[in-house]
Amino acid sequence: MMRLPNLTAQTSGYFYHTINLLNFRMVSRLRWFGAAALILFAMLVRAQPKATQPMGGNFDIIETTIADVHRAFRSGSLTSEQLVNSYLDRIRTLDQPTKLNSIILVNPEAIATARALDAEFRKTGKLRPLHGIPVIVKDNFNTKGLQTTGGSVALRGFEPTEDAWQVRKLREAGAIILAKANMAEWAFTPMHSQSSMGGETLNPYNLAHVPAGSSGGTAAAVAANLGTVGLGSDTGNSIRGPSSHNALVGFRTSLGLVSRYGIIPLYTRNDVGGPMCRTVEDATRLLELTAGYDPNDPITKRSQGKMPKNLGQFLKKDGLKGSRIGIMRQLVDKTFTRK
Repeated sequence: MMRLPNLTAQTSGYFYHTINLLNFRMVSRLRWFGAAALILFAMLVRAQPKATQPMGGNFDIIETTIADVHRAFRSGSLTSEQLVNSYLDRIRTLDQPTKLNSIILVNPEAIATARALDAEFRKTGKLRPLHGIPVIVKDNFNTKGLQTTGGSVALRGFEPTEDAWQVRKLREAGAIILAKANMAEWAFTPMHSQSSMGGETLNPYNLAHVPAGSSGGTAAAVAANLGTVGLGSDTGNSIRGPSSHNALVGFRTSLGLVSRYGIIPLYTRNDVGGPMCRTVEDATRLLELTAGYDPNDPITKRSQGKMPKNLGQFLKKDGLKGSRIGIMRQLVDKTFTRK
């Protein structure tokens, strides 16, 4: 099977991207790409908008990680403002022009926030856990002062007065809310991501395919390198499906582990929010920062004292060494295209 460049994103194996190891629909999908998909891949993943390189020196945002970015900050080869501008340039160049359609709204305060974080780093010499990291947030997470719609025109213009719990914790850690991602309207379907606010989101690996739903906008944006990491929500398969379809790591968190406060619900008894990233390490970082007790979501009381503070200690760089991946051909040897 053909292996396309830059998909591994510095993990220990190609399939390590997908935390749901039983879902390998991406495998069959890659087999059907052909020349047209290679061209698209080169455009979306490899192409470098002009603003990417000159502003950040030799720093390459393609498939970058939180650790990569922070090393560049410390070396002086990159600033958060440069990083944000590079992502914004990619969004302008790739998202709407290619009809990827993963972004509903870009945060107009992103550059100002990046400048403030750069000033903080110059003054203190210290980086917060997510200092200057641009995050793509699914549009059913409340974002203070930034439109939140759940994908529906019914909420067009609604600007929450406070952040969802997970958004607030990421901001406190130094993250920048870069953009709100398209989604299945009201998070209603795991099959595809289409809304009255943002239209239909496509799969960056092949525009003839879907990114799954309902967090398909977040998945497509992170996979296309329009942001460093992302947040999605999951009722039944809405983090895991898009992560599988877009070669990402997605964590459907256990009920009570992470607060649901500020997430527009589909079915509260099942709903959770969680990270969608390129690597297990980055997803783990986001989980560490967002897990914990929130009095606004009483069920999180049950997780108190059960969450290790340092999840990174359990990561093994060579964790998949010697492993074999099994594929159920009866289930995956089909093409899944938009109808």
